[in-house]
Amino acid sequence: MDPKVSNGSGLQDEHITSLLVFGFLQDGSSCSFRKDLQALGRELPVPARWGQRHDEELQTDGGRHSHFLPETDSESQEEVIQNIARQLAQIGDRMDRSIPQTLVDHLAMQFTNGSLSEEDRREHLAAALEAVLHTYPKDMEMEKTMLLLTMLLAKKVASHTPSLLRDVFRTTVDFINQNLLPYVRNLVRNCMFGEMKDVERPVIDRLEMD
Repeated sequence: MDPKVSNGSGLQDEHITSLLVFGFLQDGSSCSFRKDLQALGRELPVPARWGQRHDEELQTDGGRHSHFLPETDSESQEEVIQNIARQLAQIGDRMDRSIPQTLVDHLAMQFTNGSLSEEDRREHLAAALEAVLHTYPKDMEMEKTMLLLTMLLAKKVASHTPSLLRDVFRTTVDFINQNLLPYVRNLVRNCMFGEMKDVERPVIDRLEMD
């Protein structure tokens, strides 16, 4: 069942996850799906300043960022999420080789099947994730590894077939909200409130893979 977003809490969670996944995809985005990411950014409540990293290519409606994450300083929280996404993407770059191209090809092929339901897509993503997880040590923090690999799979599928970006983005956000939301909440909360003075310090110190 798709995550509920009708109430304030659910909507906030969806925005946090959407920002995290968008920021991860945005960092070092390949030319193959940058234009598609630009279009997606216009449809999402993504802060306009995030687009400045790709000059005019990823500009979004700057007037929309003030309405989300209302329970905290939204601008500061968005900055924290962007910082987390950037550092996760850097770690993901080092994990990239662990994902077989044949697995990416197969997952992309499954996503091109227009008859699949959203639940079917999540199941295919989960199966691909499980296949990759088997290559990692059991003593590694599972939630951290799952979050990284889920977003990395999304990036690789989008690079493989840019036209799938919207579908894979939606499926990835839904999958994270259903399976990793407490971890994402805690990650953002710890960075936002526990170490507010250290936001500018690379969060990679707290997220580094063992």
